[in-house]
Amino acid sequence: MADHRFEAGGPIILIGYSGAVLATLSTYLPERSLIFVDEPDVLRKRNAYALTADSPTLRELIEWEYLRADEDPAYGADCFYHRYRDLQPRAVVPIIEYGVPFAARLAERYGVRGAGYGAALALRDKARQRAITAAAGIANPRSVAVTGPDQLQQFLTEVGGPVVLKPANRQGSLGTQVVHPGDDVAAVWHACLRQDEGVFVPDRPMPLQMLAEEYIHGDEYSVEMMVEAGRSAFGAVTRKYLYPGVRPVEQGHLHPADIDDALTARLLADTERVVQAVGMNYGFVHCEWMVREGVPYFIECAGRMAGDGIIELVLMAWDYDVVGEFYAMMQGSALTITPPERATRYAAAWTSVADTPGVVAAVDGITDAEQVPGVRTAATLPVGSRVHGLTGSADRVTLVTAAGDTPQAALSNAQHAVSLLKVTVRPEE
Repeated sequence: MADHRFEAGGPIILIGYSGAVLATLSTYLPERSLIFVDEPDVLRKRNAYALTADSPTLRELIEWEYLRADEDPAYGADCFYHRYRDLQPRAVVPIIEYGVPFAARLAERYGVRGAGYGAALALRDKARQRAITAAAGIANPRSVAVTGPDQLQQFLTEVGGPVVLKPANRQGSLGTQVVHPGDDVAAVWHACLRQDEGVFVPDRPMPLQMLAEEYIHGDEYSVEMMVEAGRSAFGAVTRKYLYPGVRPVEQGHLHPADIDDALTARLLADTERVVQAVGMNYGFVHCEWMVREGVPYFIECAGRMAGDGIIELVLMAWDYDVVGEFYAMMQGSALTITPPERATRYAAAWTSVADTPGVVAAVDGITDAEQVPGVRTAATLPVGSRVHGLTGSADRVTLVTAAGDTPQAALSNAQHAVSLLKVTVRPEE
């Protein structure tokens, strides 16, 4: 039976194009009710017009250079509002990291639910969110803004141990590296400045700020939380697995995390403290933590649903439609389903990377991977994609999600399916 909460009113505006999100929301929304807003370069490079031509759900793709005024996204949102004032949307939701402030300001202008512009600015800027959460008494690693290798070396010397160099305003672990005493700091600095996001960003340069932070040894987790009026309406914890080496790129995820109830409750409570510290109103957060000796240290928080297949893991593990509830909430509807206290199964995501940089020339094994017990999704980068070794999340060439009755079963199913996916990469000419 159709959900009446999605049947009436204006369109839903999503900031940042995503074919996967379009496919998911097509199961909820009526025809011609969804609008994507994205940069002209991105829509062109991602072939969005051709890929969405037959979608009954899509109403329109709107080209807008919302990243043109990255330091003041309200400017672009205000101009968009006056240009498209008659849209009268039911909701405005960010899909990608870069769209969070633009979406929040646009929601304010249209008078619909959103994070709040001030909260969105903090959630978009890792330096700002770190300062705010530290002031609120949340445990943080030491962190400083750096503009060159000399400042990075100074901070490394002061800390006396490994530090993390990362961008304050990028996504997907791009430009992030662990730096140890004795490393060639100048070489690390210049390597981290090479940040090719390919089809996901416009062709023009984007402003860049870099941070150096104390490296926290421990276990890494994320909290996926739906926020209603500044409080948690649903929250769950994911365990993260990183590739070995100095690039802290996520290799896989396990949901829910295989941890005790006390740590789960602490991570959920601390994430709600982050939400309240930045003043978020309505939305979704993907909040990352490093736990050392039982203490969660705040790493960063994104004001949007997680990528990497994590939301798919949530849907697989819980008897709860968090996507449907979230989009109903953002339209102004009351939440009508109480989330269960516990997940009913486990779900895992696993990835792989190419041995060498280059261009994806061929893919094989998807059918075999899909036949592994518990597998829900088995995917590879499309032929023609560029990869750079392992510099960020976009360099992973495969992704599998799978369920299991135990944490070990879910991980084993996902890892086995990944092993069956064959991606051939040829060197660039």
